[in-house]
Amino acid sequence: MNDMSALYSMTSGTGSPLGELDIARIRADVPILRQQVHGKPLIYLDNAASVQKPKAVIDAVSECYTGYYSNIHRGVHLLSERSTAAYEGARGKVRAFLNAASAREIIFTRNTTESINLVASSFGGSRVHAGDEVLITGMEHHSNIVPWQLLCERTGAKLKVVPFTDAGELILEEYERLLDSGPVRLVAFVHLSNALGTLNPAKQMIDLAHARGIPVLVDGAQSVPHLAVDVRELDCEFYAFSAHKIYGPSGVGVLYGKQALLEAMPPYQGGGDMISLVTFEKTEYAELPNKFEAGTPNIAGVIGLGAALDWLNAIGLDRVAAHEHALLEYATARLDEIPGLKIMGAARDKAALAAFTLEGVHPHDIGTILDREGIAVRAGHHCAQPVMQRYGVPATARASFAVYNTRDEVDALVAALWKVKEMFDL
Repeated sequence: MNDMSALYSMTSGTGSPLGELDIARIRADVPILRQQVHGKPLIYLDNAASVQKPKAVIDAVSECYTGYYSNIHRGVHLLSERSTAAYEGARGKVRAFLNAASAREIIFTRNTTESINLVASSFGGSRVHAGDEVLITGMEHHSNIVPWQLLCERTGAKLKVVPFTDAGELILEEYERLLDSGPVRLVAFVHLSNALGTLNPAKQMIDLAHARGIPVLVDGAQSVPHLAVDVRELDCEFYAFSAHKIYGPSGVGVLYGKQALLEAMPPYQGGGDMISLVTFEKTEYAELPNKFEAGTPNIAGVIGLGAALDWLNAIGLDRVAAHEHALLEYATARLDEIPGLKIMGAARDKAALAAFTLEGVHPHDIGTILDREGIAVRAGHHCAQPVMQRYGVPATARASFAVYNTRDEVDALVAALWKVKEMFDL
């Protein structure tokens, strides 16, 4: 444990090698948690949609705009040099966070969605042809469905889908069968489901695809805030995530790609900063990563992402995972006490997320009533309509947890759900 991480931890009375997190200190770092909603303390349980931001991130963005902001890579004056250094420094932090081999393998985009679209357009557009297949799973977010549908419509390829069980676990026998059933040119799957909380066996799935020479994209939007990700150990070709899911600003995404593949791929967009030479006869493209970063990026947002990774690393992802797992177990047991409440998804490997229905109450009504109690949850299809269709429900209410959430907040959620039942006379 380094000096910085000691700020967020205290020795566990049980002798845990991780130590217990100092949640009070962590919560004090996140200013919005001091807010009140409808006259009640905010209990924020919509973290799978977007997490709240620590002061370190807010300060980093503010410092950029007030202290040294300028456009990057192009100026020779001091502000431009400082902005460039901070921006590229954040790229180095992302490289280390994912254990990528080179900073050239880290591309900044707007979000996970754009990262996936980049791969679908640039890599898929040159690899996938009529009669080929793209393989995804039945638990994907729309962002990992629609780009592949568009690719298949353009090329005449087919989209195949790996089914999952009632418990919310992929049927790996079907995955292998589909890998072998046709000319699969690419596999794209979610690492951690935003609708079910299922943690998929990414390494096993990647190895099975690679045994057949098939490249893999992993949607890591939900996984990176909760567990350590090593892209070299996974050996995936592409890995995508968003800054706003991992305590950073919105409007920033990351695409990791193996350098040899990125070098061979055509640009996704054209414009400034992605070129080395432009004439009216031809254009020569810049080297990685600039080739895929056309135009002025979200400079302050990327710098904020770097600050978010520093903050999270100081706490320790191992401690985050342990805290959130304990919170999920507690929340699951408490929610199971409520008659008529059904949690959707009971995978053996699951992250800190509980999506549920309450018999006789629409999820939107649940969300509205909980809001009046100061509790923010998500109600809807969670941009995963095929998952809802799989279970035969229009929507669910979803409570999702982050490192700053507590058992007291779980108790408040359960008490508010009992009030929902009373209001509907259930």
